[in-house]
Amino acid sequence: MVDGRTRVCGIIANPVEHTLSPVLHNTLAKELGHNLVYVPFKPEKGGVDAAVKGAFELFVLGLNVSVPYKQEVIKSLAGLDQGAEAIGAVNTLVRTESGYLGYNTDYLGLWRALKEEGIVLEGQEVVVFGAGGAAKAAVYLCCKEGAKKVFLLNRTLEKAQKIADQYNQVFQKDCVYAMQLEEYTKIFYREHGYLAIQTSSVGMYPNVGQVILEEKEFYRCFHTAFDLIYTPAQTKFMQLAKDAGARVYNGLKMLLYQGVTAYELWMNCTVPAEVVQKCYQMIEKELHQ
Repeated sequence: MVDGRTRVCGIIANPVEHTLSPVLHNTLAKELGHNLVYVPFKPEKGGVDAAVKGAFELFVLGLNVSVPYKQEVIKSLAGLDQGAEAIGAVNTLVRTESGYLGYNTDYLGLWRALKEEGIVLEGQEVVVFGAGGAAKAAVYLCCKEGAKKVFLLNRTLEKAQKIADQYNQVFQKDCVYAMQLEEYTKIFYREHGYLAIQTSSVGMYPNVGQVILEEKEFYRCFHTAFDLIYTPAQTKFMQLAKDAGARVYNGLKMLLYQGVTAYELWMNCTVPAEVVQKCYQMIEKELHQ
């Protein structure tokens, strides 16, 4: 029952109608017995600052932020955590007395998803495809967790180089190597030696026949391939990696854990593993409807 003590959380995005976040967070609130409701908000272009200030005045406990507002929202915040500042994007707002603090739980969601599958980043050589916001989160995580080398492959070298320069400076070591996508042949030397993380939207529904790189033999270099896309459940990238002998995973658990982490920040709690599993089943079911 909604009553005078019910707290409100929500998501700011545009479009927002497709979001799975209300399913996840309202399930968490129900399972954990928290008096909280989670709703979608759709500010129009130019309205994000007013939306954040209004939410604070209305005592909204916390917000998620999605496309296209992950960078724009920063100017409306009281501060950023270390990860959000380094990545330059925010997807979670946590209420404080002076305003909202911005967090990036995307990289934390990826970290928890990888850990659950037994994938350790320390000492790894990683191939990251793409150079957008998701790539920045993935590269930051790899560097933070002690990856030996990160090869960042993108169609536009300049975008990849900018990310490499930034994180090599942040972490005070040369661990990120920017490469044009076509230069993959330069690292075509390690049979089942790399962890691959595909961060671009290439291959996302409805363009399920597309893949960021067609060269089948290169996929033999991967021991594990993680595609951040979760629709379809198995992308062409994953299929090519699987055919070449790699373990493959989609991005649904990253989606799950970035949301669980946000919820834990809002409620100052730890979500039990059995509740996480129930939420995973709920969003998987929702996707397949």
